[in-house]
Amino acid sequence: MSSAMAFQPEAPQVTKATSPMVTNSMLLGGAGAVLLSAPLALGAVEPWAILALQASATLLFLAWGFRQWASGEIQITPHPLYRPMLAFAALITLQWLTGMTAYPHATYSRLLLYLSYGLLVFVVTQTLRRTAQLATFPWILCGYAALLASFSLVLGLAPNGKLYGIWKPDYGGAYGPYVNHNHYAGLMEMLTPFLLVLAATRFTRGGRKIGVALIAAVMAGTIFLCGSRGGMLAFALQAVLLVVLLRPRQEDWKRHLLLGVGLAAMIGVLVWIGGNELTRRLASIHSETQQELSGGVRLTMDRDCLRMWWEKPLFGWGLGTFPVVYPQFRSFYTNFFVNQAHNDYLQLLTETGLAGFAIAIWFLVLTFRHAWGKLDNWTESAGGSLTVAALLGCVGILVHSFLDFNLQIPANAALFYVLCSIAASNPLQESQRRRSRRKHRLIIEPHPETTTP
Repeated sequence: MSSAMAFQPEAPQVTKATSPMVTNSMLLGGAGAVLLSAPLALGAVEPWAILALQASATLLFLAWGFRQWASGEIQITPHPLYRPMLAFAALITLQWLTGMTAYPHATYSRLLLYLSYGLLVFVVTQTLRRTAQLATFPWILCGYAALLASFSLVLGLAPNGKLYGIWKPDYGGAYGPYVNHNHYAGLMEMLTPFLLVLAATRFTRGGRKIGVALIAAVMAGTIFLCGSRGGMLAFALQAVLLVVLLRPRQEDWKRHLLLGVGLAAMIGVLVWIGGNELTRRLASIHSETQQELSGGVRLTMDRDCLRMWWEKPLFGWGLGTFPVVYPQFRSFYTNFFVNQAHNDYLQLLTETGLAGFAIAIWFLVLTFRHAWGKLDNWTESAGGSLTVAALLGCVGILVHSFLDFNLQIPANAALFYVLCSIAASNPLQESQRRRSRRKHRLIIEPHPETTTP
């Protein structure tokens, strides 16, 4: 008697996909925390703050590398700005290794700082993939901006000349967490556009839109109250560009007009609160402009920088060597130590020559060219709105850099380079729900030319 044996097929083993210990959102959040905490550390200009910035950027990069190693493969998404960034790093390394720099230690220190900027840019561009990752970003930024602007406003209205009411800077002009009021204005120039874009688009409604607009007005008001004339000029240009980019449709113009009037009124109230000091700063714009055109200190420094560049036109004196080399070219008397050129473009030209200046132009051209390709219908997509906000922040600091040295301040420089990388990145992926919602909105909204009275 034979017995039949029944063979049951072996059930396939289902392996449960384990989520990585370090996710893209965690890395992106870490980079954001570094960028937002650096301004609070006095702009990250002190040695301990610079070390913290460099260590944080390095740890984020190592965490990204560990995540790649744990996944078993290295995936690097290309980015258009990587090439000029690598070219600039190669140039500075060449200055340091070949002895072309006037002060090797200064160039080496500045090279390490720029490498930390590059690591932050790399982490952000490798982890920012989808618009869903930005869900909480606007509200975190709103809270941060509201606290920082309010704190700076209170200290500005009741000044005691100390940072955080504790530290006494060597020179006057402190505002908020910055020793120099112009650098505080530079930070606000890069952050305010995010709230202005958020308030002007469809991503906020009702009470939230009003709240975001009020925070933006306070931030813009502190640019005026801190007394930075370069900041006032940069913000005015940003506002004009935002109006041009909005190109309000017929049914939107009333809403945008109401928003603009509200912002102007809020800024006007803050300016009125500023009192005589702000009035004096505004009144001095015309007189000091005439003085500079007739041979003021800034114009004299610009001429000195050109003579300094002419001595080493191709590769410059070395990154970070301006305060060491400039005294032999200075053509005016002062008791102060001139550590920056007060013009980021001329300082870059003197320190890195035509080679470094050409790389910087390449970097900016790529930034604006790739950002321009994402501006179609930008008010309807989170990625497009993020691009416009980042682009406006870059424009503001680039205008201000003609008159000051914001890009020599680590906190501002790191944020600027990250904004450039965001503006030049490929379009972000949107969720199916967001795409269908936007498509549905475009279908049901009547075109102004088809409406009947």
